[in-house]
Amino acid sequence: MTTDNDPVADEPQPSSTAYLLQETQLYGHRPFEDEPDHRPLPDARIAGGAIADIFDAIVSSLIDTRIEPDLEDLAWGIVNVFHRAGERIERELDDNEREQKRLQREQDGSEVKSVELERRIAEGITMIERRDTMEFFRDTAADQFRLYTHRAWTPRSGSLVNRKAMTATINSEKLISLLYML
Repeated sequence: MTTDNDPVADEPQPSSTAYLLQETQLYGHRPFEDEPDHRPLPDARIAGGAIADIFDAIVSSLIDTRIEPDLEDLAWGIVNVFHRAGERIERELDDNEREQKRLQREQDGSEVKSVELERRIAEGITMIERRDTMEFFRDTAADQFRLYTHRAWTPRSGSLVNRKAMTATINSEKLISLLYML
């Protein structure tokens, strides 16, 4: 008697402990809030595909149902999640910049003050990368929103900053100010 076994189905699913150990092996450790994070940013191609999958899933499950009238609001909310995350990171970046300026004024030549300023600058650079990544997610989701609703996505409050359209001078203004402090 023979049975057709699916090799993938026969593999045991990894436990949460196994997942944590794998992450630790790949990235060393998960940094605490006050430590720099050396893990890579999401791959743009994979992230774009994930956003498209999110929209495909929500649209295909709600189209031709009684919930279809709510589809546009739900799709708008998906884009807004990334927009709000980017705004939150931007506020954290502003706080970080104020802290850097304070630390720069307090510089007295000691190693302790210099190390603290360098740490804040590294955190600021990471925040810029995180903010830009959230804006990428938002812009990609906004493109999907436009594809499905045939309308442009706009935030209900605040502004929609698109750093891709800015000049290199404006786009790197904060980064330059951070590096100047070194």
